[in-house]
Amino acid sequence: MTLEIRNATASDFEAWSPLWQGYLTFYKTSLTDEVTQATWARILDPMNLLTARLAVKDGVVLGFAHHHTHLTTWDVRPTCYLEDLFVSPEARGLGVGKALLDDLVALGKEKDWVSVYWITAEDNVTAQKLYDSYNKRDAFYRYSVTL
Repeated sequence: MTLEIRNATASDFEAWSPLWQGYLTFYKTSLTDEVTQATWARILDPMNLLTARLAVKDGVVLGFAHHHTHLTTWDVRPTCYLEDLFVSPEARGLGVGKALLDDLVALGKEKDWVSVYWITAEDNVTAQKLYDSYNKRDAFYRYSVTL
């Protein structure tokens, strides 16, 4: 499947919002509309370290990845933490999640980041199928890609 993966823009809110609500439902998390609006404001704030990358096909947003970068104590180059990754139920199994991860790794290489890392629960079998091609770092199921 050919996808466009790009940063979210202000005009993407209507397409992103249902996926965000689906993400919250998937994790059985309930947040107020104010939190959703605040999250979106952070994504669009160029001074903030949180960014959203959207996977789009034919104008339809099929998935998103929220990530943030930070400097480490050991290196002046930033690392990147993948906070959230969610794919529309209709698009699961079509490679959207893998495309979002591959995009983040490519972005990290382009921006000269040290690494990309993320954490998933030990019992999250679906995520492990996607993540196991990357390096498992520790007992908390932290995965990483050194760039």
